[in-house]
Amino acid sequence: MTVTTTTHLNFRGQAREALETYASIFGGQVQAFTYGDAHNDADGAVADQLMWGGFDSPNGLRLMAFDVPPGRPFERGTDAVFVSVRGDDPEEITRCFEVLADGGHVRTPLGPAPWGSPLYGMLDDRFGITWVMDVQAAQG
Repeated sequence: MTVTTTTHLNFRGQAREALETYASIFGGQVQAFTYGDAHNDADGAVADQLMWGGFDSPNGLRLMAFDVPPGRPFERGTDAVFVSVRGDDPEEITRCFEVLADGGHVRTPLGPAPWGSPLYGMLDDRFGITWVMDVQAAQG
């Protein structure tokens, strides 16, 4: 049996925009299924919002997302989940970090980390998602 994990992000009306943004950064094609596709929107208010969406990037990142319906309570919270991206290419990590930071808030600028990672940083993107990005520390 094989087991994988996929980060699943919840939004209130921004799931498609967020997934398209992330797919443009990391690569991949967004697959989307709306409430309208499921005929699960009696008044048409959320017909274009995502009941399910996601993508797999060529480098292995998998993200899923959906729009929490208006009748369902939704509180994003603070620091409940971080999306952690670790790579081996400092230029690629830097590129992704800079694009995600545009319109967001950098918590920790990219730089060397005390545990040996040559490049580490943390940010909240414009959708309110917290990203931790780093380059793998040398083993040994």
